[in-house]
Amino acid sequence: MTNYTISRFYTNTLLILLIVALYFYGGPILFTMVYFALFLFASFRALQSTSRKRTQFFLIIAYLVVMALQMVFYAQVVAGYDLGAVYPLRKLFAVASLSLPMIISRYVAVNKYTELYLPTFEETVTISFSQIHEFSGSMAQAISKLKKSGGSLSPGNIKEIAVDLPRHDSFRYINSGSLTEDYFYAAETSFSDPHLYIIISNTGTPASEIISVFTQNQFNHASIAFDAALKTTVSYNGGERVYPPGLNHEMINYFNKKSGASILVYRLSVTNEQKRAALEKIAQINREGSAYNLLGLFISQSYRPNIMYCSQFVYNLLKYIDATYFEADGTVKPTDLIEKDYYRKLEFVEELRLNTTNA
Repeated sequence: MTNYTISRFYTNTLLILLIVALYFYGGPILFTMVYFALFLFASFRALQSTSRKRTQFFLIIAYLVVMALQMVFYAQVVAGYDLGAVYPLRKLFAVASLSLPMIISRYVAVNKYTELYLPTFEETVTISFSQIHEFSGSMAQAISKLKKSGGSLSPGNIKEIAVDLPRHDSFRYINSGSLTEDYFYAAETSFSDPHLYIIISNTGTPASEIISVFTQNQFNHASIAFDAALKTTVSYNGGERVYPPGLNHEMINYFNKKSGASILVYRLSVTNEQKRAALEKIAQINREGSAYNLLGLFISQSYRPNIMYCSQFVYNLLKYIDATYFEADGTVKPTDLIEKDYYRKLEFVEELRLNTTNA
């Protein structure tokens, strides 16, 4: 066998032994150590890649979020419950989560954002002092950027998202009929207004705060309304713990999750027929069911048509009624809806600064 084959054999053998040892003998301390070691390892590989600094930084942030979620999952789900029939399954999920950094690396590599690869056994044991020194410097820069992100990655935000995760499903419809007859009646009365209203918001929800670390933008939610008073605002969201995540009605107080929260309101000229078609499409989704595309941060495609994230919904709705004003070739960020208005189809209406205290 070649040296490469032998080194790969040793690497795979060590990984298998690690997985088996974790599953049968791993406890909170060992799992925490392994999660942290994987974070350092994945971050080192990202910094050794040929990608741009911005991509490297986003990868490190993604690995950090994954590590935090892994630790919260183990503490809350695995160690937080008594032993029982499903304990082996919970622990199996904790072990399986070790693959998440590799999945992220693979996705980024396939999409040609960077060049990443797993090292051979020889590479692993021959890391030079200069590489370690370079890694330390790069990590210091990354930590500095994290500090500038404020409390976005606070334990409270991460824990709230982890607790909320069981409510989501990116593979089946879990929300159906959340929009009432009153909503559709209010939307129908707005047909005399020849506009649709696009709302980009800085809500301050834990999910929005963490997404802001990836996008480097404070406005991370998109909605659409049929009336100027925004009483018919609708989008894909978490359901406020009242409705399941998916297509839901939004009131102004939904956007007021933190001090300094604000929304930008734009309007787009459309015909009466287009507004009617948009409302009929929303009614169809409301009947068929929907779910929030929690994987949308990493995967632009949805498993089923009505599984979307907020800006994906707004863009697809405009596309359905032939009212789009830019071409999207993949993921649609909320700010794309205003920044890519190259032909000036949108008209700025107002910026609403909400209460200086939390709602």
